[in-house]
Amino acid sequence: MSNVVISDSIKYIGVDDHDIDLFESQYVVPNGVSYNSYVIMDEKIAVMDTADKRVTDKWFENLSGVLGDRKPDYLVVSHMEPDHASNVENFIKKYPEAKIVGNAKTFAMIPQFFETELADDKKVVVKEGDELSLGEHTLVFVMAPMVHWPEVMVEYEKKEKVLFSADGFGKFGALDTDEDWACEARRYYFNIVGKYGAQVQALLKKAAALDIDTICPLHGPILKENLGYYIDKYNVWSSYEPEDKGILVAYASIHGNTAEAAKTFAKMLEDAGAEKVALTDLSRDDMAEAVEDAFRYDRLVLAAATYDGGIFPCMEDFLHHLKAKNYQKRVVGLIENGSWAPMAAKNMRAILDTMKDITVLDMVVSIKSVLKDENMADMNKLKDELIK
Repeated sequence: MSNVVISDSIKYIGVDDHDIDLFESQYVVPNGVSYNSYVIMDEKIAVMDTADKRVTDKWFENLSGVLGDRKPDYLVVSHMEPDHASNVENFIKKYPEAKIVGNAKTFAMIPQFFETELADDKKVVVKEGDELSLGEHTLVFVMAPMVHWPEVMVEYEKKEKVLFSADGFGKFGALDTDEDWACEARRYYFNIVGKYGAQVQALLKKAAALDIDTICPLHGPILKENLGYYIDKYNVWSSYEPEDKGILVAYASIHGNTAEAAKTFAKMLEDAGAEKVALTDLSRDDMAEAVEDAFRYDRLVLAAATYDGGIFPCMEDFLHHLKAKNYQKRVVGLIENGSWAPMAAKNMRAILDTMKDITVLDMVVSIKSVLKDENMADMNKLKDELIK
């Protein structure tokens, strides 16, 4: 078990997973992931969420190590997603006297995942503002619907001022990994929670009324210092405001000619004094990271080859990812390539037009096969529009 210390009464029983290849079967996690779970030891004992079935044995070992010869009174289920709730049924079988704490939507989902019939006297159904006393510790329940499932709730422990934040403030990466928080928390946020900015904003408003000393998320490190930094990041991300001034140049190239044009354009932007220029090859680079960078910066350049009268597929995929995550409030420039009938810009624009508050620049660079001197005037015009 990681040597994570929260307090004398609140114990960490989560498990690091370094063997996972893809989180949610789509996100690359080079440094693994943590499944966080906690126990509040008091007159009554509350277990805060379980863990993924990948780590069942280790999780129960950690739980037993903390409980000693005591038995838990409650299992609080903040979120029914299997990476946190896989062991609800196993917990019920092992500790049949314990009660399960959730909201009405939690209890509607439990039978969808498990065969266990829960008797009414084993359910503690909570709603917004309800409290559960454990002795010296008291949990206050705060509903967080659609952050990012409908049953999600977070819990605030009044005595030690701890917010159990469910997937909020989570990040990729196991706890024994030493890496910058923001990079992997941003990639996690925009790809998993990104669509639900309005709901995150609503939860942040509720959290603002609480006196929080520690944030205990379901993935990633426990946050105890500079909480304002993390809350500010979440506020920026969930309001869809750009985090930094900069330009992402994302390209989709078949034979390398569109790639060369994109690289040339990125160098022109740098030479013209752009604050930051990021370059991504949509055929090869991590799609989740491309999505993260598109949200991070205030401007985006899309450079794509025409393919079967449409857009080269990885660019189309990228645009659909952005649309699905509510991409907005950005300026976008277009570069297209086509050997006989360039159509990529028209098709990219059609997808961008379905997103809100996106300014697509009128200047489109249209290349026939290979970037030539005759394209440079348009390249410079597009560069000037983006820089200004």
